[in-house]
Amino acid sequence: MHPVNFRDVGEALSLWVEPPPLPVGRLFRGGGFDTLSRLEDLGHPKTILNLRRGPDPDHLGVRVIDVPAPDGLENYKTDRRHVSDWIRGVLSSLAAPSTQWPVYVHCRSGRDRTGVVVAAALFALGVPSSVIRKEYLLSDGANSVLIARALEGLASFKFTGAHGREALQQSLGVSG
Repeated sequence: MHPVNFRDVGEALSLWVEPPPLPVGRLFRGGGFDTLSRLEDLGHPKTILNLRRGPDPDHLGVRVIDVPAPDGLENYKTDRRHVSDWIRGVLSSLAAPSTQWPVYVHCRSGRDRTGVVVAAALFALGVPSSVIRKEYLLSDGANSVLIARALEGLASFKFTGAHGREALQQSLGVSG
């Protein structure tokens, strides 16, 4: 049994782009997994990136990185400094040499915080906004207006420079 909105991002991208711009089996996304007991329910990650406030259960025995969104953060307003600072922190965690792959990124429902973070990572890889929007809209309860807002802000997003973008591309298994 998978968490809500679970999917392999590379596999989802292959619905629209062949070959997918992100390798299959590298990045998984979804909701919380408090009651799950098997790593295969999350795509066999070696690292879990928790975007929720509060710790993840540690019963699965893999490394967990906590990068919660600050209280009251409107995640889709990516042009706001406090949101872009949070996104930079999350992307830096993904690009860190200590992050073991594959990675499972999640929040409570696997849609809002997770959707914005996955959109930012895909944007850094050069995935077209139209494809990012389609990937996001696979989530239950997804709102096309909100993701359009996030993508608009990401258009002027300053990543951590070329080195940061290159590190993220390398971590995700993509040649730049």
